[in-house]
Amino acid sequence: MSTWPDYELLDFGDGRKLERFGQWREFGRCGPWVLDRPCPAATGKRRASATTWRDATGRYVGDRAAAGHWEPDIATWLPAVLYPSLSSSVPWQMLLDPLPSGQIGVFPEQHANWEWLARQTARCATPPKVFNLFAYTGGSTLAVVAAGGSVTHVDASKSGVSRARGNAELSGFYECPVRWIVEDALKFARREVRRGERYDAVILDPPTYGQGPKGEEWIIKRDLLPLLELCGELTERRPKFVLLTCHTPGIGPAELSAYLSEGVFGSCSQPPRTLELSLSTADGRRLPSGVAARWPG
Repeated sequence: MSTWPDYELLDFGDGRKLERFGQWREFGRCGPWVLDRPCPAATGKRRASATTWRDATGRYVGDRAAAGHWEPDIATWLPAVLYPSLSSSVPWQMLLDPLPSGQIGVFPEQHANWEWLARQTARCATPPKVFNLFAYTGGSTLAVVAAGGSVTHVDASKSGVSRARGNAELSGFYECPVRWIVEDALKFARREVRRGERYDAVILDPPTYGQGPKGEEWIIKRDLLPLLELCGELTERRPKFVLLTCHTPGIGPAELSAYLSEGVFGSCSQPPRTLELSLSTADGRRLPSGVAARWPG
């Protein structure tokens, strides 16, 4: 677990989680935000404190993503910015953005992976060229760029890519070496193979299900292995590093390791290090948040 002053899991239980994002910054008039949001992983667990939840800045009300709303209206909230504070890179920032889905533009469980990506990038003898698929609002992209790499940032959501570019500009990376691509991941990877493109490293954070900009259907258990095989071609099966994260029920560390090994390397001869992603409260309670496979370990 990484230490991050701008984030804290305060409590979880009864299908929800309570989190603090940001800190008070006197001159910038920023946050923090304390948010009460749905969390399937917290179902069946008891909250540690009833009183802590009363101090929430906002609460997402609704039974499922995209079927609810924030209370109070987000127009009443102070702006909040996160500073990931990675040890192996120059500082960068991410703007919090409460969305109708209940998301806010950042996944805190990825912070340890951003640290790992920054270290791997900094260790390369020459600036690595990185392929980032399902890249969302750019946390992994900025971790690589801040450590000296270049990135092809691919996501099917035009608004997600726009937010990622905004985060790069917020961080002062106006001339950063990033290609911003709004496209279906599998379709774009096939096109890169046909063009003879080559990459030094790959990052993937695929959803369980999804749609490309033109309605292309993504089903992880059908499409992940073919996509990883394309990534193997694009890195000539000799990547400097690979990060694959997953939040799909039924795909655990062993399954994710097998996907990465078979797809990128063509065999299980170079197994990645796998780990369970989680968030922890100050008293040590763990909230599962997916799995990751990293190569090299």
